[in-house]
Amino acid sequence: MFANCQCGGTDQALPDVCKTPVPVTYTNIALGNTAIPRANNILIENMPAHNLMTITPITNGDEAGVDGGVVSSTFMGPSRHTTGSVTVLMQGSPATRMTSTTMQNSTNAVGARITPSQHILMILAT
Repeated sequence: MFANCQCGGTDQALPDVCKTPVPVTYTNIALGNTAIPRANNILIENMPAHNLMTITPITNGDEAGVDGGVVSSTFMGPSRHTTGSVTVLMQGSPATRMTSTTMQNSTNAVGARITPSQHILMILAT
């Protein structure tokens, strides 16, 4: 799969169940180009690479859930990858790639990177 980097890409989680004030499902989206911290010395298409230490501080799509998520009690919470390549390390942490699973809106929804950041570098290792 294609490696994740600061070029873009989106993570999507469905359902993100938030209280509005009754539980309603939303699609939670995290934009890859807003993620921090990144591997600044490893560049893919002149943009820093992402690893398991990279988080996206703000997600979108569940703003109407004013009482927060059913599990996390937050809305627009951070997103982080939970899986990566165990054999490819970027700055000492496993590299993430398209289809790597995510936890979004803190711990409220499980998702994955569904849109690639770039189309040049593939990580085919486990």
